Amino acid sequence: METQLDCLPCFLRQGLYAARLAKPEDKDLHRQVVQSWSKRLADSDLTLPPPLLVGDLYTILGKLIDNPDPFAKEKNESNIKALNLLPTLRTIISQSKDPLLAALEISIIGNYIDSGVGKDFHWQDKLQTEHRQLDMATYERFLKEISSFKKVMILGDNAGEIALDTLLVEELQKLDCQVIYVVREKPIINDATMEDACFVKLIDKCRVISSGVDTAGTVLTRCSSDFLEEFSQTPVVISKGQGNLEALLQEQSPIYYAFKVKCQVISELINQPEGNSVFLCL
Repeated sequence: METQLDCLPCFLRQGLYAARLAKPEDKDLHRQVVQSWSKRLADSDLTLPPPLLVGDLYTILGKLIDNPDPFAKEKNESNIKALNLLPTLRTIISQSKDPLLAALEISIIGNYIDSGVGKDFHWQDKLQTEHRQLDMATYERFLKEISSFKKVMILGDNAGEIALDTLLVEELQKLDCQVIYVVREKPIINDATMEDACFVKLIDKCRVISSGVDTAGTVLTRCSSDFLEEFSQTPVVISKGQGNLEALLQEQSPIYYAFKVKCQVISELINQPEGNSVFLCL
């Protein structure tokens, strides 16, 4: 999708938040980040998807603050919180009439964990109280496809969320599905990398690969050739998060988008209110 004008102030807010997170007392740095991002945005091609622009902006940020991963502490805390919840969530899933659906719902609620949106969604409370928002027609189509193909690729999104995704991986594997999980190549915002996959022990459950991107979404023009070959040969793809939706919306191949609606731009695009869990195939 193209970058919308409403995305631009959101980008600047993200930059200021990251700068303050990295160096809370350095107001000169905060100003530098906002000004440098503003200059870059002024010359940006808004026909490009938001994740592509954000990737370039965070490269600038990393150089200015001399830290390629300012969200490292937040990511680690999210992973630990999510891991601590897994025993309780496994019980909820095992007692569900449809364990795969329950695991998918939990996985999508985990998409609340997003340092880029600047909102506190209280995702831990929602895990045990929020259910049955997904489109069941899409889910039934998904069930038929995984039954036929027995191979699923999950395009991961955030740290913390990746720990909850282990539950979805487990339920897919119980249905004899081969699962490939995809992470970002380099740190950007709080997106999950191979380091996070190792920390939550996802690498012990399924094959984990990098997409090769340094963007907050699977921008195919920035992906590695190895990933692109794998992507083209995988019949069923679950795309987690808004960033992946923004990056892949124009792709023709059937992709199941699983995410929380976290801004007005996406809300209007798919005609769903903010806060909704979404599972759709366009």
